[in-house]
Amino acid sequence: MEAAEGIELLIRAARPTNAYEETMQRLLQSIRLGMIGPGERLPAERDLATMLKVSRDTVREALATLADAGYVVSRRGRYGGTFVAERIPEDSALGRGSATLPSAAEIEDVTTLRRVLEVGAAREAAGRELSAEERAALAHALEECSSSEAVDHRRLDSRLHLLIAELSGSTSLVPLVANLRTRVNALLEAIPMLQPNIVHSNDQHEAIVSAILAGRPQSAAEAMLEHVEGSSALLRGFLTRH
Repeated sequence: MEAAEGIELLIRAARPTNAYEETMQRLLQSIRLGMIGPGERLPAERDLATMLKVSRDTVREALATLADAGYVVSRRGRYGGTFVAERIPEDSALGRGSATLPSAAEIEDVTTLRRVLEVGAAREAAGRELSAEERAALAHALEECSSSEAVDHRRLDSRLHLLIAELSGSTSLVPLVANLRTRVNALLEAIPMLQPNIVHSNDQHEAIVSAILAGRPQSAAEAMLEHVEGSSALLRGFLTRH
């Protein structure tokens, strides 16, 4: 059975974020809100790519991630394609009971704080003349996060973000970002930690750190904004119902 025509949710104006995360958000929302019901076939990859204005590789990667998470299944043959799973993962499978799923307002509040604090921290860090020790510490934190096992990733991710806040030169900013990271991690703990998401996060971290080390404040801010919006897109897709 083909997906229903009402798939316009997939093609609403995208936020300025990574194409992969935005694609994940649109597909997850469409599945979880029932716009593409259990057992229904998704449009072909080329059609999804056109609808979402992304590459077929991006669509393929997002669908592979959703298959790993149990939301879709692939079938071969004449009547094959990608189908929504007959039973999509329950809210409890994401680590939260349905009564405690965060609201869209909660996710947006955290995202707004991140835009103000973390994007600003990256811009300020890139605008400072960093010492050799500070540059080495930043490069080391990036390497540790990028090469970490999944079990350590969130901790080392937070350490990198806190170091960027420290390198902004504002001692008052560090505890604010520390409190914010606690809220961010509480949300991230409620969604699956999937390898493609980690890879994208690491790529974004590298762009942020490279811009800081090169002394490019605007590029650092833009890279951090893409990172923040990418995380937010995944949270919206996995956790919010409306």
